[in-house]
Amino acid sequence: MNTRFSLLKIIDRKRFWKDYFFLIFGSIIVAAGYVLFITPYKIIPGGVYGISIIIHYLTRGVFTSFQDGLPVGATALLFNIPLFIAAYKILGSTYGMKTVVTFVLTAVFTDLFSFFYNAGIGANSQLVPDEPLLASIYGGAFIGVGVAFIFKARATSAGTDVLARIIARVRNRQIGTLIIIVDSIIVLIGLITFRSWEVPLYSWITIFVYGRVVDAIMDGSRSEKAIIIISNKSDEIADVILYTIGRGGTFLNGTGMYSKTDKKIIYTVVHRSQIETLKAVVLQIDSGAFITVLPAYEILGKGFNR
Repeated sequence: MNTRFSLLKIIDRKRFWKDYFFLIFGSIIVAAGYVLFITPYKIIPGGVYGISIIIHYLTRGVFTSFQDGLPVGATALLFNIPLFIAAYKILGSTYGMKTVVTFVLTAVFTDLFSFFYNAGIGANSQLVPDEPLLASIYGGAFIGVGVAFIFKARATSAGTDVLARIIARVRNRQIGTLIIIVDSIIVLIGLITFRSWEVPLYSWITIFVYGRVVDAIMDGSRSEKAIIIISNKSDEIADVILYTIGRGGTFLNGTGMYSKTDKKIIYTVVHRSQIETLKAVVLQIDSGAFITVLPAYEILGKGFNR
């Protein structure tokens, strides 16, 4: 019992350091995306940082201490703090210390990078002049990679997704729809502020790339597929899977909805290159077999990931 408890403590400690490494690394990448690609090109990718970029440009020359505009990171931090407090009160302790660390680090790194970037190149100077399309693509990729690492640490970057969750709890609406609505409103505010249709068009490219990159990293790009086979000749098909294709599998017990007869259902995972061979063999054994091919985003267990 003590040995098991000690093992769990070691695992928890390793997970702790791994999570916070992901948080720091993710925050650095997100901040770099905003500084190098998003802010200089007036791209508004929704969220708290979209609002902060708008305020940054609106306040240029307004404050003596911030002639180039209010710092994007500090402005985002001012929005995130009350959002976090509201989320903690309404949604509970789900948004804990990791979320605080994430939005504080992202704000600090954003303004830190901005300081050195502006000192070296110039305030709001473009890394690749007159290439907003490249900036929108690479900006979305940078933010996507950073946010994916933050998600892997079981944290959130706060922002408008928290606002959407609060509204969803109060108004009983779907979170995904609310996030789209909130971010779209912010993008449209950018359109009105900068009076250019390029702003929302490039911003939506960034949002799309960001989402695809997060999905790719979180779900992975595995080449394995999960296969479900329903057949009256399950034993013969199982022999092919085991001894010809070289894969394992599991029999599941099922009952035909119409025929009411008991059936053995095969569940297996095979490499993408083996799918066509498996389908051909199965249909040769039983032309009436029912085959379903499913994406396997993550596989844990013997023969796959630990």
